[in-house]
Amino acid sequence: MASEQELDAFLRGVEKRAFKRSLYHVRNQESALDIVQDSMMKLAEHYGHKPAEELPMLFQRILTNTTLDWFRRQKTQNALFTRLGDFEGADDGGDFDVLETLLLDRDPDQKDNPQNQADRAQTLHVIEEEIQELPARQREAFLMRYWEEMDVAETASAMGCSQGSVKTHCFRALAALAKALRARGIYL
Repeated sequence: MASEQELDAFLRGVEKRAFKRSLYHVRNQESALDIVQDSMMKLAEHYGHKPAEELPMLFQRILTNTTLDWFRRQKTQNALFTRLGDFEGADDGGDFDVLETLLLDRDPDQKDNPQNQADRAQTLHVIEEEIQELPARQREAFLMRYWEEMDVAETASAMGCSQGSVKTHCFRALAALAKALRARGIYL
């Protein structure tokens, strides 16, 4: 059984990655925060008694299901209601980028060089745009494998598919990203 401290430490460790993953899916900061918060609450309420080693897989599955529930609610809401805000321009919501902040915190030498900082920010922005353009299953597999650093078996379990499907989705996502980045003049 996971202690309260283990559960708290797990949730603190996963919150930023879960937010970024949700943001890639729903493309709205407030909704992504709601999804992560709901997922964390569900984990704590229903699975807090599970062993600590089971928490990562449970959380990934809960996060996936909560995201799917959000899309279902949006589809229903959009079918029933038209919001006047939908006819206004897009809200940028500020320039804060969690991924850029995390990368800067890891490499303090890069903070001093404005050119490197600007180049990195542009590259990360392009990569994020291209990740958002991936089909949903490819994006989900890619984020779990390379952002969450889950192995193939864990990803397959969290996505509810076979390991072969995960490998196929990841291969296609990597190929699409490489092609899109090369087309934009970015070679990594």
